[in-house]
Amino acid sequence: MNALTSGDFVDANDPFALFAQWFEEAGKKELNDPEAMALATVDGDGLPDARMVLLKEWSPRGFVFYTNVESAKGQQLMGNMKAALLFHWKSLRRQVRARGPVFLVSDEESDAYYVSRPRDSRIGAWASQQSRPLESRFALEKAVASYAAKYAVGAVPRPPYWRGFRLEPVALEFWSDRPFRLHDRLRFSRTTPAEAWRKERLYP
Repeated sequence: MNALTSGDFVDANDPFALFAQWFEEAGKKELNDPEAMALATVDGDGLPDARMVLLKEWSPRGFVFYTNVESAKGQQLMGNMKAALLFHWKSLRRQVRARGPVFLVSDEESDAYYVSRPRDSRIGAWASQQSRPLESRFALEKAVASYAAKYAVGAVPRPPYWRGFRLEPVALEFWSDRPFRLHDRLRFSRTTPAEAWRKERLYP
């Protein structure tokens, strides 16, 4: 079924329970990267920016992703610790939007996820000066080879600039496709992450 029935949709009172259901279904039916999400930030001039990232963890505390804090998105997040996320599961004809403040996860959390990554990805985190000008592909390959030699034996430590962020939503909106563009939209909102959720249905 491509969309929840009206009754199921209306009776949803916990946005994270609803997200769990949708995310599980996306994992079974979405062909490519069901954990992919668009991350929107703003730069120092207030100009919006967006790119796709991967969700690495989620809970009622929020949505976690990782990046180089010296990258464009990292600098934008550090300069304005607010962001928006968008999941679009085309095969299910569903979307989930999240907005809220962003916080750095602990070093322990970053370390735990970093060591779970493939070794080549950990080497790549050292070699890539993310978002900065690259003179040639060869320069990147040379940097990868250099760090691969440096960490040929033993653990590959986490670069100090490679960190995790958690978006703690103050708004979550669920969108489900319906015929004749009369889509279902259900929004949960709160002023701060510590407050209880308010729920309202929106016009398409």
